[in-house]
Amino acid sequence: MKDLDTAELARLTGLPASTLRYYEEKGLIVSIGRRGLKRLFDPSVIDRLSLIALGRAAGFSLDEIGGMFAPDGEPRIDRDQLTEKAEDIDRSIGRLTAMRDGLRHAAECRAPTHMECPTFRRLMRVAAKGGLGHPRQMPQSRAELPSLRGGASTARADS
Repeated sequence: MKDLDTAELARLTGLPASTLRYYEEKGLIVSIGRRGLKRLFDPSVIDRLSLIALGRAAGFSLDEIGGMFAPDGEPRIDRDQLTEKAEDIDRSIGRLTAMRDGLRHAAECRAPTHMECPTFRRLMRVAAKGGLGHPRQMPQSRAELPSLRGGASTARADS
């Protein structure tokens, strides 16, 4: 494959030219020259852009992704960093699962109003403490996630 200008690279990857220029400015990709006013890229940049897209999809910042490449441009991905990100995702899944379960309960609850439902009120207290929306205040394990189900007496009172 021949060298690609920014427009061709944008067409092949689906990324806007402005994103490609920004990635170049951040040092994530490197142009190999110019054809007139157009930047040229080696076709191997497509693999690099795919790695960047994967990192973004996993929730890594562009700075973190930049650190995953050696000075020679080859990927150098820290497995511990991947494990840590996977654990962050597990915590997010736990938080989102608790939120989903609480919302489903609220939608089906037989209490006269949501404010009379003990489970809904527990969900409100957890949210007020930042337990559902502020990752830096998140529990460190699933065991620490708040239970929205409550005890046996609560289950009967709000079902």
